[in-house]
Amino acid sequence: MAEYKGIKGFKVQTVSTDPAASVIATGTWASGGDLNTAVNASGASNAGTQTASINFAGNAAPYPTVTNAAESYNGTSWSPISSMGTSRWILSSFGTQTAALGVSGVTDVNAVLPTTVVEQWNGTSWTEVAELTTNRHASGGFGVSTAGLIVGGQSRPGAPPGVPVIYRANVESWNGTAWTETTDINTARDTMFSFGINTSGLIANGANPTAPAVSNTESWNGTSWTEVAESNTTRYSGGAAGSSNTLGLIFGGATPTFTAATEYWDGTSWTELNNLANARVYVRGSGSVPSALAYAGASSPSVASAATEEWTITATPTTFQQENLGQVFYNSTSDAFKVTKQSVPAGTWASGASMNTARRQITNFGESNSAAIAVAGTIPPTLQALNESYNGSTWTELNDVNTAREGASSSGTQTAGLLFSGGNPSPTTFTESWDGTNWTEVNDLNTSRQFGAGFGTQTASILAGGYTTTQVANTETWNGTSWTEVNDLNNARNNNNGAGTTTSGLVFGGNTPPGGAVGYTESWDGTSWTEVSDLNTARIYIGGSGASNTSALAFGGQTTTPPATVANTESWNGSSWSEINDLSSVRSQTTGTGTSTDSLIAGGWTGTAVAAATEEWNVPTTNNTLTAS
Repeated sequence: MAEYKGIKGFKVQTVSTDPAASVIATGTWASGGDLNTAVNASGASNAGTQTASINFAGNAAPYPTVTNAAESYNGTSWSPISSMGTSRWILSSFGTQTAALGVSGVTDVNAVLPTTVVEQWNGTSWTEVAELTTNRHASGGFGVSTAGLIVGGQSRPGAPPGVPVIYRANVESWNGTAWTETTDINTARDTMFSFGINTSGLIANGANPTAPAVSNTESWNGTSWTEVAESNTTRYSGGAAGSSNTLGLIFGGATPTFTAATEYWDGTSWTELNNLANARVYVRGSGSVPSALAYAGASSPSVASAATEEWTITATPTTFQQENLGQVFYNSTSDAFKVTKQSVPAGTWASGASMNTARRQITNFGESNSAAIAVAGTIPPTLQALNESYNGSTWTELNDVNTAREGASSSGTQTAGLLFSGGNPSPTTFTESWDGTNWTEVNDLNTSRQFGAGFGTQTASILAGGYTTTQVANTETWNGTSWTEVNDLNNARNNNNGAGTTTSGLVFGGNTPPGGAVGYTESWDGTSWTEVSDLNTARIYIGGSGASNTSALAFGGQTTTPPATVANTESWNGSSWSEINDLSSVRSQTTGTGTSTDSLIAGGWTGTAVAAATEEWNVPTTNNTLTAS
């Protein structure tokens, strides 16, 4: 009898667990024993282990009740232990199950009475020790009971409500007897994630008045703080577990929406892993990357949590199966055929490195979120010729374009691109070609304009719509040498965007005469434009990316009724638009680049300021069950 391999040409691999992107990606959260008392913003033995940790103080159920109660975990269940001397919440802490410190915090439910009181746990009882130099709460903390750090936080110069808060950059070091001021962090903040030891630690994210969710990550080497790569999800008030500045997890928190997101730090970059089962803020953590513990917190603004979750990595280097896009396999444990694929709606935006120069009405082009160009634009009222290149980690200034302009369009890759149209300050026909090093002026467009939709390659591009003295429908194609007028759009418009190629493209959004944002979408087949389904949210100055008229993203922009800069992201599947995960921050007046699975947006306008920020769109690889239809 013929085998399946002989008929189809290959065997379907049988595995007992789904392949994964890495060993760490096989980690999952599972339920542990609940705390006896649900509690929020408590202290924790963050140097403890998954089977030996303590939780103490916090805002407890019945909520709100500031408590001094403490509990110990043995890997299965929590048991009450001796209470602290001072009830408090939003405190800082570090140490193990048998030797920990509870530091500062606030003693009232309204969080207006910070304390400097420090208590030390010896495995049996709590004892007051030397007070912290600066009253504060919501600080970061890591280390052991004889050598630890308290980092940042929030304090008040006085106790009464209404007294302005101060966000701290101060760091204090504990030697087992006394506190000493040491090197400040670079960005003052509170409610940060923190893990490590007193000579090798990390803080990530947090909050302060200038950035409700701080994206910065800083690494501590025992002497100084260094800015390192930002996490994928900017957030505050979550939990962490880790042993040094090269190995740790962060989980939970708020964006400000409560999140269950979990990320792994390998000393260089952050990787998204499997989420907590319960999204919550002020969740506490202890343990290490192979086996961490998450407990307590709040599952909603007024509901404290008793939930405990245990993180375990299921694969070892010898049993690990590498995940490969497009593979088909049979999982014998779940008795199912599966395929490894990317689902665009599951993608998320993550912060990248900021450009060197903030500007708006800028254009981006390139092949991915790690190979992109940001060129031209304006820093009102001055037009810009600036050109920066992105490698996924940093922006580098390169040779400027020959003609400064705003509202230009572009196409191509990081090393072979085209810049065309734009305002200087009136609409232009100028076209310039980029070879990765220099810009060269080439043949002009037939119709001068700015704020049109451009896409394609350096040798095969398209420009549709734009503004001359009014919105136009003109479409032109570029063959590597010259521009040719082709069939017009059905709807004249400007401040629109597009995606695809000269034979399979899409144009969406913009505003039409006499004005006002539209959601109109038109599909290009290489010859003519066809009206298809509208965007869900009509907008102008919209960003976009995509490889064809069947796969594209539209993101950011400005609505006109009511006027607002937005973060909305929508995915196009060839027939309709679907709302998916928003940008981390509102953004308009920048174009975006890449594909629907690998995009980038840089610079632009936040609604109040010119931006330098970069966001990267990533779509995770997942294993999906195949079903008969």
